[in-house]
Amino acid sequence: MSIDLNSAESLALLTRIADALERFAPVSMAHADVTTADAFVWQAAGRRLSPVPKVNRVEMSLLRGIDRVRDQLAENTGRFARGLPANNALLWGARGMGKSSLVKAVHAEINHTRPADSRPLKLIEIHREDIETLPDLMGLLRADPHRFIVFCDDLSFDADDTSYKSLKAVLEGGIEGRPDNVIFYATSNRRHLLPRDMMENERSTAINPGEAIEEKVSLSDRFGLWLGFHKCSQDEYLDMVFGYVDHLGLQADRDAIRAEALEWATTRGARSGRTAWQFIQDLAGRLGKAI
Repeated sequence: MSIDLNSAESLALLTRIADALERFAPVSMAHADVTTADAFVWQAAGRRLSPVPKVNRVEMSLLRGIDRVRDQLAENTGRFARGLPANNALLWGARGMGKSSLVKAVHAEINHTRPADSRPLKLIEIHREDIETLPDLMGLLRADPHRFIVFCDDLSFDADDTSYKSLKAVLEGGIEGRPDNVIFYATSNRRHLLPRDMMENERSTAINPGEAIEEKVSLSDRFGLWLGFHKCSQDEYLDMVFGYVDHLGLQADRDAIRAEALEWATTRGARSGRTAWQFIQDLAGRLGKAI
């Protein structure tokens, strides 16, 4: 049977075939020009890095009540930036206590204080749903002369989620492993990223369950540095509030601010850095102060 290639039906069929073949073809990774910015977002669909002209961050001096973990992460990141051994880090704990803000603040501080003749440290955010493409990102960065923090915010996995295996291979294991110029930071509201039933499944399928995984071992053990963030006290919460007040130059009676800030936290059922910032936004708006 002959096919008329000039007919509308044939052209439509060939177009559908070409579209199907294109969908099955592997996505080629674009060359990454990381000199265009200091921060990027990994676009998994196109296997490319999207530059971020201005990072949404808080100054290091405004992060209150987390001094110990702040210093630990800054020291770890500083060693990595200087080419020394450093650990992947998991920042876990209470919501709104500055986990992701600390990662971005440390990145900015390291670049601000680095020697003028050194390369800037790069920050790359990968979204939780794109973790399966993490090996592709690592392959893209491996040969680059810069050093990179790959950052995933609010990382956790559900019982039927298998993408955690890609993260395991990158953090520890795999024939290539993590590139020397890349470190991985993640934040999570829970210390153990895998639900208990997933941990039980891993233990039951291990060759030697007794040695392979203890009761609370999970993916989080692949991180060398665990930094816990806990709910703040009333004094720490007020310290955060007045830190913002002084930094932004908000002019109001301090006793009134204190009472309003405490009421604000009470109505929201939580004291945290996020709650403090939300109160400050409300206060600044009522005072007609742009921030």
